[in-house]
Amino acid sequence: MPDLSAQELQQRLDRWQARLQSLPSIALPTDYPRPATYQLVQALSSTQLSHSTRKDLVRLALHHELDHASSQQDDDQPDASPTPFHLLLAAFAVLLHRYTGDTDLVIGSSNPYTGEPLILRIPIEAGDPFWQIVTRVQAVEAEAIADAVPYDDIVRRIEAQRVQSEGPQPDGVQSAPIFRVRFFDETGGNSRNFMQSTSLTTDLTIFLTKPGATPGVVEPDASADDLSSSSHSQQQQPQHTFRDSLLPSIALHLSYNSLLFSSQRMSLVLSHLSQLVSAAAANPAAPVGSMAIRTPAEDAILPDPRADLDWCGFKGSITSIFERNARSHPDRRCIVESLVSELADALPASKVREITYGQLDRASNVVAHHLIKSGVQREEVVTTYAYRGVDLVVAVLGTLKAGATFSVIDPAYPPSRQNIYLQVAKPRALIVLAKAGKLHQSVRQCIQSELELRVEIPALELLDDGTVKGGPSATSGADSDELDSSQHLAAQSTNVLLGPDSVGTLSFTSGSTGIPKGVKGRHHSLTHFFPWMGERFGLGQHERFTMLSGIAHDPIQRDIFTPLFFGAELHIPTADDIGTPGRLAEWMARSEATVTHLTPAMGQLLSAQAVAQIPSLRNAFFVGDVLTKRDCTRLQALASNVSIINMYGTTETQRAVSYFAIPPVSSQSTFLQTQKDIMPAGQGMKNVQLLVVNRNERTATCAVGEVGEIYVRSGGLAEGYLGPPEVTAEKFMPNFMAPNLEFPDTLQGTPEGQFWKGVRDRMYRTGDLGRYLPDGTVECTGRADDQVKIRGFRIELGEIDTHLSRHPHVRENVTLVRRDKDEEKVLVSYFVPGAGAAEFEDNVSGDDDGKKAAAAATAALARGMRKYRRLIKDIRDHLKKKLPAYSVPTLFVPLARMPLNPNGKIDKPALPFPDTAMASAAKDTAAGSSSSSAAIANASPTEKIIVDLWTKLLPNAPQPMPLDESFFDLGGHSILATRLVFEMRKAFVVNIPLGVVFDAPTASALAKEVDHLRDMDLNLGGAVASSSTKDKSVSEQQHQQQTSVGDEEDYGKDVEALTPLIPASFGGKPRAVSEGPRTILLTGATGFLGAFILRDLLAKRSERVAKVYAHVRAKDVDSALARLREGGSARGAWDEEWVKSGRLEVVVGDLASPERLGIESTVYQKLSEEVDDILHNGALVHWVYPYSKLRAANVGSTICAMVLANTGRPKTLTFVSSTSALDTEHYIRLSDSIVHNGASGAKVSEEEPTASSSPRTSLEGVPETDDLVANTKGLKSGYGQSKWVAEKLVMIGAQRGLRASIVRPGYVVGDSKSAVTNTDDFLWRLVKGSIQLGLIPDMHNTINMVPVDHVARVSALACLATSDDSLELSRPAPGTHARVYHVTSHPPIRFNDLLGQLPRYGWDVKQTEYVQWRARLEEHVLQSSSTAEEGEEDNALFPLLHFVLDDLPTSTKSPELDDTHTRTLLEAHSETSSTEGVVMGVDKALVGTYLSWLVAVGFLKPPTQTGVELGLPVLEEDSARRAIGRGSAN
Repeated sequence: MPDLSAQELQQRLDRWQARLQSLPSIALPTDYPRPATYQLVQALSSTQLSHSTRKDLVRLALHHELDHASSQQDDDQPDASPTPFHLLLAAFAVLLHRYTGDTDLVIGSSNPYTGEPLILRIPIEAGDPFWQIVTRVQAVEAEAIADAVPYDDIVRRIEAQRVQSEGPQPDGVQSAPIFRVRFFDETGGNSRNFMQSTSLTTDLTIFLTKPGATPGVVEPDASADDLSSSSHSQQQQPQHTFRDSLLPSIALHLSYNSLLFSSQRMSLVLSHLSQLVSAAAANPAAPVGSMAIRTPAEDAILPDPRADLDWCGFKGSITSIFERNARSHPDRRCIVESLVSELADALPASKVREITYGQLDRASNVVAHHLIKSGVQREEVVTTYAYRGVDLVVAVLGTLKAGATFSVIDPAYPPSRQNIYLQVAKPRALIVLAKAGKLHQSVRQCIQSELELRVEIPALELLDDGTVKGGPSATSGADSDELDSSQHLAAQSTNVLLGPDSVGTLSFTSGSTGIPKGVKGRHHSLTHFFPWMGERFGLGQHERFTMLSGIAHDPIQRDIFTPLFFGAELHIPTADDIGTPGRLAEWMARSEATVTHLTPAMGQLLSAQAVAQIPSLRNAFFVGDVLTKRDCTRLQALASNVSIINMYGTTETQRAVSYFAIPPVSSQSTFLQTQKDIMPAGQGMKNVQLLVVNRNERTATCAVGEVGEIYVRSGGLAEGYLGPPEVTAEKFMPNFMAPNLEFPDTLQGTPEGQFWKGVRDRMYRTGDLGRYLPDGTVECTGRADDQVKIRGFRIELGEIDTHLSRHPHVRENVTLVRRDKDEEKVLVSYFVPGAGAAEFEDNVSGDDDGKKAAAAATAALARGMRKYRRLIKDIRDHLKKKLPAYSVPTLFVPLARMPLNPNGKIDKPALPFPDTAMASAAKDTAAGSSSSSAAIANASPTEKIIVDLWTKLLPNAPQPMPLDESFFDLGGHSILATRLVFEMRKAFVVNIPLGVVFDAPTASALAKEVDHLRDMDLNLGGAVASSSTKDKSVSEQQHQQQTSVGDEEDYGKDVEALTPLIPASFGGKPRAVSEGPRTILLTGATGFLGAFILRDLLAKRSERVAKVYAHVRAKDVDSALARLREGGSARGAWDEEWVKSGRLEVVVGDLASPERLGIESTVYQKLSEEVDDILHNGALVHWVYPYSKLRAANVGSTICAMVLANTGRPKTLTFVSSTSALDTEHYIRLSDSIVHNGASGAKVSEEEPTASSSPRTSLEGVPETDDLVANTKGLKSGYGQSKWVAEKLVMIGAQRGLRASIVRPGYVVGDSKSAVTNTDDFLWRLVKGSIQLGLIPDMHNTINMVPVDHVARVSALACLATSDDSLELSRPAPGTHARVYHVTSHPPIRFNDLLGQLPRYGWDVKQTEYVQWRARLEEHVLQSSSTAEEGEEDNALFPLLHFVLDDLPTSTKSPELDDTHTRTLLEAHSETSSTEGVVMGVDKALVGTYLSWLVAVGFLKPPTQTGVELGLPVLEEDSARRAIGRGSAN
C-alpha cells in the first residue's frame, strides 16, 4: 500500500464511512445453535470446478465480449472484462441473497496482488439480471481498490461511528463484525494476511486456488520480502491469477465454522455455486431470483411434486370406527372425567367419573337420532355451546353420526365474537351443554333474529348412569326432556354413510378483514393419519390421552378422535387442574397420562411451578405455535421418558401435516444441544409434502437453504372456506408444479364414492416462509406478509423472542410491534419473570383502592415495570450482546402470566398497551419508585430541565424519570439523541456537542456535562477536557474491577499483593559462561518434561553443565533418588552413570512449601553458594483445579526460586511456563492483527535479535516481548491463571535486576525418536476417547504440538544462555525485562491431520461434524460411566468431559506466536530444523510413530480393520515400552 498523506487517508476513510453506513447483519441458515461468544472450530470442504462449469465460465466471458463489442466500447480497457473471480463472486452473492432474502450484502475480500483488504457492499434484488450483478461486483471492487486503507483503520472509523449513533456497548459486549462471509482469490498468495485477521468472526469463506493448493497458507517459496515488494506495484503480478483472461483449473475451498454448519450443507453450497454458474451461462440476463440452483442430487432428499400421495386412501369415517370399537368392547373405559372435589385440599384426579365405550355410543346415538328427526340435513352446521367434559364428546359424535357438520363456541369468548361465529356458520341446530351455562342475552338475540334453527338441545348432559338428557323441551313443556322422543333409539346406529369428501367440521381461522373465516373440514382427514401415527409413535389401545386443547380450537378434534380411533382412554381435567400453577403436572402424573396434545403456551402452563414428575408420559405432540428449545427442556425436566413431537399444520390443512421428533432425554440426553432454539416444522407425514416454493418462480421448488413460501400438498386438505369460491381459490389451488398429472381413482363405484369428488391434486398456500435443511426437514423462518421494518431496519420478531427466552429469569415472552402516542412503531416485549427474578425486585408502593378496574389494572402494570426495573435493565443488556442495537425492544412489560385465548395460544390483542400503563403511572406520582421520586425531588435545576426534555421526546417516558438510566435504554435512539441536543442548545443557550448524549447517556451525567460547559463559558472552569469521558472512565473501570471480580477471577490483583515478597533488588552478576561448566538446580525433574530436560542437560550439554541438583518431593534422599530414577527409566531418559559420577544429586523439597522450596536449611545454604542457574520447571498441572488450589505450588514456588536466586551466589532463573498464559480472545485477535499488519511491513523492534543467516523482518504472531498486561482478566483455567501470575512476578524480578528467561511451550507430546509420550494428556485422551466412540470430529484448526525433546532442548539452551554475555540474547528484553521464548511447532499440524491418521492405520472410526461428535461423546461417556461393569474401561475423556464440551472450541483456536527469540537461540547453537536429528514439530509420520507406541504400551487397543492404507511403524528396539502419565512435577 503506498504511503498516504494524512489528508488523503482521512478522505478515503470518509468515503468508507459513507459506504458502510447502516451495515446489515446477514442471517445465514445454520445447522447448529450459534455460540454465545465467538468460537471457531474450523472445517474445510473442497471441490474442483468441473469441465462443464469451466466451460460455462468461458461462455459467460464470451457473453461479455459480444456485449462489449456490440456497444462499441474501448477494447483496450484493462478492467472491462470480468474475470472468473468476478463471475464466481457474483454467483456467490446471488447464493447469499437466495439463502437469506437479504438485499444488502457485505463480503470481505482482498486485493490478490497486494493483500490489501477489500470490503465489498453489494446491493441485490430478486429482479436484477445476473449480468448486472457481475458489473456491479466489478464496480464495487474498483471503488474498494481505489480507496485502499489499512483494514484496522476502517474498523476503528466504523466503530467510532457506531458509538456516535448507538452509544457505547455494555461491558464485555463486542460490536458486530463488518462482515461474516468472505471470498478470496489466493493465486497471488497474499490474501492470507487479511484472511487471518478476520477469521474468528467469519462464518463462511470461499477460497479460489490452484488445484492441490491449501487455502490460507502462503506458498513456501513466497518469502516475506516477496510479499512486501509486491505491495508497491500492481505491475509486479504473479504469473497466473484468476483475473487473467486465460482460464486455468480452479479449486474451490469452503472454510466454515463447524459449530454452525454441517459438512452436508457446505457440500451443497459448493454444488449450488456450480449450478448457478451453469444457469447464468444459459441466460445471463435472467433475474437472479428465478435462476435454478437446485441440483439433481437434492431430488433424493426433497419432495417430488409429481408423486402419488394415496389420494384414495380413505380409512373410514371416525363414527364408523368408533362404533366398531364400541361393539367390540362396550364395557371398556373410554372417558375419565375429573370432577371438582368438595374438599379444599383434594389432590387432582381424586374424584372422577368413568364413561364406557358402550355408554358413549348410546348417548351419541340419542343425540344423532334427535337431530335427524328434527330435520337436520347432511353437512348442515350444528353449533355446540361447549364445556370441557364428556358432554362435548357426546355432542360432537352425535352431530357426526347425523351426517351433519359440528362447530364449537367457547363461552369464554366475548359475546360479540360468539355472534360473529354464529353469523358466519349459520347453524341449523344448536346444542347447549348444561355445564356451559346460559347464553348471553345478546347472543340469544342474535340467534333469534339472524338464524333459522331447526332444533335446539338446551341443556345436554350425560348422567352418571349413562343416560343422556337434553334439558327442558321448548315444544313439549317444562316437565319433558328435549331428548325423550329419541331415547328408545339409543342402541341403534343411524347408519349414515359418510365419505372422504363429506364435510364434518367447521373451524374458524382469522381473516384479513377481521371477520373469522369458516373452514370446512372433510371426513378424509379425521382418520387418515391415525394408522401411520400408531405405527410411527407406537400408539394403541393401551394409551391414556388428555383433553387440553382449547375447546373451540380445531386441535380439540385431535384430542377427541385419536383415543376413539385406537380404542384408548381420554382423560379430562377440571378447569382448576389447568389454571392452577403446578397442578396440571400433578393431574397428569396421577392420571398416568401417556399421550398429550399441547400448544407451546399450554406446555409452559404445564411446566410453570410444577414439581410432580410424569414418568408415564411417552408422547407429547405440540402444534399451534413456535416451539422453543426451552419449552422442550422444561417438559423433559418433568417427563424424562417423553418423546416430544413438534407438528406443523393449519386449520386449512385440517390436521398437523408434518412432524419433527425429539427423543426422550432418558435415551438421548444431548439431542437438544445440537438443535437451534426454534424447533423445525419437520418433514411431511405419510402422503404429505411440504413444498418450499420459489417466490419468484412458482413452478420451481427451492434448493436446500433457500428461503421460499411453504405450500402443503396432501389429499387431506380441508374442503375450503365458507363463502364465495374465489375466496377458497386464493389459498387452495391445483398442483401448478405438475398440472397434467393423472392418478387412478379407486373410490369411484364404492359406497363411500357417493361422497367423493374424485382425485384432486391440490396445494394449500400457507403464507409461511421456510427453507429445507440438508436432510429434507423444513424450518419456518417467518411470515411472507409479516416483514417488520422500523426506521428502515428489517426486524425479526422471532429472533428477538428466541434470545429473550434464553435469559435465565424469563419464563415466557412475546414481542410485538406497537405504535406509540406519536404513531411511531416501537418494539414491545412482554415477559413473565421466572422464579429466580426475585433478586432483581425493587420495593414499590401504590394503592389501587377506590380505582376502577381498568385504572387499577394499568396502575398495577406500571408498578410491575418499576418493580422489575433492574431485571429489565439486565434483560436489555442481555439482548445487546445478542442483537443489533435496532432490534433491542424499546419497552419491556413484565406480566404475572400471559393471557391465553380459549385455544391455548397467547392472546396478543389482550396484552396491555404500554402507552396506557405509562400514562397511568404518570398520573399516579405516589405510585412511583421511592428512589426515583426522591432523586427527582433532590435534582438540580439542570437535571430537572433535562428530565422535562426527555419526557417530551421519549416515546414512552417512565414517570418518575430515573436519573441514572441511559437515554437509549429508555427508548432513545440516534435520531432522538440529535433532537435532544438541539433542544438542549435552545434550553441552555450553550453550544452542546452532538456526541455528548453518547458520552454521558444518563440524565445525571448529562446535567454535569451541561453545567461543565456553562462554567467554561463563564470562565469558572478551566478544564478543557470532558469530565465524562476518558479521565473519569479510568477510575470507574478500576472501581468496577475491584467490585465485580470474583475470588477465582482475582488472580490479576494477586500480582500486586505478592510483589512485596520479591527482593527489592538483585545484586551481583551471575558467573559468566566463560568461567567454566555450570551447576544447575532443576525443579520438576520427576515430571514428563522434567525427565527430558534432565537428560538434555546431562547428556547433551556435558561440556557446559558440571552438575544438576534435582529438586524432588519425597520423605528422604533415597526415596527421592528412587522416584527420579523410576520416572526417567520409564521414559527412556535415564543414565545411572550420572549418579555414579556425581553429576546428578537429588534435593528433597516441596514446591508448595511456603519457604525455601521445602528444602532443609543446611542444604538450602549449600545450594545458595553452589548453584549458578535455576531452571524452574516444576508445577502442579491440573486442568480442573481453580487458581487458589494451584497458587502455592505454581506461584509461591516461583517467588521462592527468585529469593534463592538472590541468596548467596547470584543466579539466573529460567521459568518454564505455558501458552495457557495467553489463552484469551484478546491474543487471538492480536495475533490476527499482527499477521495482517506484519505482512504489510511491520518491522521487528530494532532491539530484537535477528539471525544473520535468514533475516526476518515481520512478526508471525504474538511477539515474545508482549508484557501480558491484557490478560489481567479473562483467563478461564486456574492453571493458565497461575502461570500468568508467575510470569508477571518473574518479569517484575527481571525489572529489579534478576537475569531471567521464560519458556512458553505449547502442547508437549512424545519424544521424536523413541515416541515415549505422556499418556495422561488431553490430546491422547482425545485420540483414545474418539476411538472408543467410533467417531472423530472434523476440526481444521491448527494445534501447537511440540515434541518433548525439542521443548527440553529450548529450555536447556535458554537456561544456559541467560548468563551468556557473548550472546545478544542475554540483554534485558523490552516490555518483559525477562527474555521470553515461544516454542512452536514447525511444521504446524491440524486436528484433522492428527485424528485423520486413525482410519488410515486401521482404527474403525468415522469422521463427523464437531457438534454431532460432541453430543455423541457426552452420551457415550455418561452411559459408559454409569453402566460400565467391573473391570470395564471408562471413556478416556470422562475426566475432561466438561473441558471438551465447554472449552474445546475456544482452546482449539489459539493465537499465532512469533518465535524470533527461539529461532535465534537455536541458530546460535546450530540446532535448527535443518540440523540432523533436530525435530521441531509433529508431522503425520510422527503421529503414526506415537500411535504405534501407544499401542505397544497398551494405552490404545490395536487397530482392527484390514486392508488399510498404512501399517503402524516399527519402534526402535530400545524404546521404553511402559505407559506412564505426566507424573508429578513437584
